[in-house]
Amino acid sequence: MRRVIVIAAAGLGLAGCSSFSLDSFKSAPPPMQVQLDSAPPGADAVTSLGPGCKTPCTVSIPTPETNFSVTFNLPKYQPANVPVTVTRVPGDFTSPATTTLDPSPVFAELQPAGPPPRAARKPIRPKKKPKATAAAPAAAPASAFPDPNAPPPAAAPSR
Repeated sequence: MRRVIVIAAAGLGLAGCSSFSLDSFKSAPPPMQVQLDSAPPGADAVTSLGPGCKTPCTVSIPTPETNFSVTFNLPKYQPANVPVTVTRVPGDFTSPATTTLDPSPVFAELQPAGPPPRAARKPIRPKKKPKATAAAPAAAPASAFPDPNAPPPAAAPSR
């Protein structure tokens, strides 16, 4: 009976040790600071992770696990989207894990937006020329020669 109790106690003790992990001693990674800048300055910069600011500025983000992007917007300029690559180097007992961002600082050169499109204009129709009337040739100076387009004169009645 004594053996059964000792074996049961040892089994429970080992079961408790199997759920123990060294990860519980590791602290959560601190948030990262990301510098954002643009040309011209004053653009609204928003990360795909959530935080944003007006350039030039620095935002605090949780240490990213995957790549993300930053979108820059400024009135009268075309928006720009800059992808950011995240490189993680796992740590061991002697060194902590490190995370690097490329590019750092994140910079965007904004291009001016073109002029707004003009409203479509209706095509201009040429003015219609007045048609020549029969009175127009009559106004011409008299000629010694008869008009070839005129109808023949009426014949005089014969007696």
